[in-house]
Parts: sequence; C-alpha cells; structure tokens
Amino acid sequence: MQENVQEHRQRAERIEALIQEVAAFPDPHARATTEELVQALLDMYGEALARMLDLTYESQAAGNDLIELFAQDDLLGSLFLLHDLHPVDIETRVAQALVEVRPYLQSHGGNVELLRVEDGVAYLRLEGSCHGCPASTITLKLAIEEAIYRAAPDLNGLQVEGVVEPPPQPGRSMPVTFVPRKRQQGSGQEMQTTRDEAAWSVIEGVEIRNGLHGSSLQSVVVRQQPLLLCTVAGHYYAYRNRCSSCEAPLENAKLEGTGLICASCGRSYDICRAGRCLDAPELFLEPVPLLVEDGKVKVALATEDRPPQAALSPR
Repeated sequence: MQENVQEHRQRAERIEALIQEVAAFPDPHARATTEELVQALLDMYGEALARMLDLTYESQAAGNDLIELFAQDDLLGSLFLLHDLHPVDIETRVAQALVEVRPYLQSHGGNVELLRVEDGVAYLRLEGSCHGCPASTITLKLAIEEAIYRAAPDLNGLQVEGVVEPPPQPGRSMPVTFVPRKRQQGSGQEMQTTRDEAAWSVIEGVEIRNGLHGSSLQSVVVRQQPLLLCTVAGHYYAYRNRCSSCEAPLENAKLEGTGLICASCGRSYDICRAGRCLDAPELFLEPVPLLVEDGKVKVALATEDRPPQAALSPR
C-alpha cells in the first residue's frame, strides 16, 4: 500500500511539472491548445466520476450489477473501451446492437442474424427481403453498421452475407466486408463525412399515434433530400420520393393495401417488401433506414443523392 501511495505521489508531481512546462511554452497558440486539451480531459473524466457517483446512488446496485450499469452509460462505456476494461464481451455488444435495427429490417420483411465473432470480426447474414436486395448495401451501411460500431468500436471488421454489390454474380450474392471506422484512413473532413453519412435525422412534424391501423403517404424533406413517408397498418416506411420507372415524384401515388401505385406511369411497388416492383422485377424503390424511437421517426441518409442500382435477381 505504501508503494502505491508513493507511486501516486510521484505521478502527481510529474503531472504538475508538465503543466508548468506547458505554461512556459513560448508559442502562445501551442500553449493555449495544450491547456485546452488538458482541461477537456479533466472535464471528461470529472464528468465520468460524477456519473459513477450518481448511478451508484440512484440504482443502489452493487458488484457486477453496478459494473454493468456503468458499462451501459455512453461516456463510461467509451472510457472502459479506451482502457480495455469493458465488462461486456464484444459478441454480446454486437448482439445487443442488432436489437436496435431489427424493427426496421423486419418491417421490410427481412432480418439479420449474427453468425459469430471471430478474431474481432463480426459475421452477419441478412435474411428475407433484405437478402440479395440491391438496396441492402446502403441499408447495412447506414443502419446495421452504425449501431454495431457505436456499441463495439473496438471491432476489427464486419462481414455480411446477403449483401449485393453491383454487379452481382448471377444467382448468388457475395459477402461484403466493411472496414471499421477506427481503421479508416483519411483527412478530418473525410472522417466527418463518414460520421454524417450514418447520422440519424428526426423527421419533424410527424406525430406517432399509438394504435394506428390506417395507411397514409406524406412527402417530407430531410437534409435537403425529398422522401416519401408511408404508413401501413401502423408501421412506418421511408423511401426516396422518386419512381424507379419514370423518375416522377410519388406524393400523388395511390396506396392500395401494401401496394404503392405511381400516378405517372402506373407501376406498382410493395411498400412492405423493400419497395419491390410488382410488375417489373428489375425495378425497385430505394428504401431509407427508419426507426421509431422515443416517440419520433428517424431516418438515416447518405450524402450521395442516389446509390448505384443493380438488377434484382429473382429468387
């Protein structure tokens, strides 16, 4: 114990000496930047300690239950990961993250299965309507990838079966590997773009009504991109507001059951099946990842105006 006290005292003295060195920097910009960095670190760890005290007081938990409660906090969980102290194994965190995106996938007749985590790489498989759908790549990038890397930023990679990257081989879809953000290279601007692409945006002016059983269409604009918000039997769906056949907007389309009929060309699309065209298998609408959370409808948009299209292989 005495050795630990002495070590802590020496460390504190070293920190104090470094602070004095920083204060003596001749370059005022370097001095101000370093002092701001030190203050930001102190504030972050101070807030973390305050949260630990609050959670301990409010929960009355102890032992492993208290540790798990700490890990569920965004700030504390990130610090645990930073210091390799997270109490929840990476496979469990990936599985928990998939719970967030399953409502969206299931609303389109699909699902995602966690196959395994091996050597820090998570292996997934898209199922149902999502499997082999050309829109699955953007769905994965903006929904599944975001949820997983938020819960497990220490993941080394993500490999998914059932995702088609054009041009697909006839009759089959190949696994696609996504590089985790911690290993992506590029400038600060490029990294900011990556974060922006995966950001969830709330659709303003949409009221969630419990017990809703009707159907409706609503034209909305999110991040300067026109979308079509569809409600079918109480479930919400979002698509790019553009017919894949004639390129006309769809706010004047007719909704019959789960079928969306374009007012300009008459093409019919299945809202509940990832926007598949019912009378032209090579056509499909472009679904947008959507979640209903905390009484709000959220969508995730890429910065690209339109993802590349590919023919939909019949199954």
